[in-house]
Amino acid sequence: MVSNNSAQCVRAFLDRHGLGGYIAAIVGRPSEQPHLMKPNPYPLIHAAELMHVDVSVCTLIGDSVTDIQAARAAGASVIGYANKPTKAETFASLGANAITYEMQAIADALSVGQIS
Repeated sequence: MVSNNSAQCVRAFLDRHGLGGYIAAIVGRPSEQPHLMKPNPYPLIHAAELMHVDVSVCTLIGDSVTDIQAARAAGASVIGYANKPTKAETFASLGANAITYEMQAIADALSVGQIS
């Protein structure tokens, strides 16, 4: 998981909601290095390195312009989560590979093996 929030905050959120066991690693905001936050591709590249995979085979699911920009800069695929109606057009213009309006669609696709 990659976030511009601190890894500690992300872990606390995941644990509070019973999701901590689903996440292998969290790459959060680099301490005292804001220039390495998204849209910089650094967090995505670092996360891929931690998982021992090439970032080009990774997919980021993001709900912000900086998420889309970071994924494109890293060479990763990106699914734009358009949680507001105006986001879909913006994400498309930035080169999102796909756009979803609800996270359940991604969860359903993962559960039936449509996404690997």
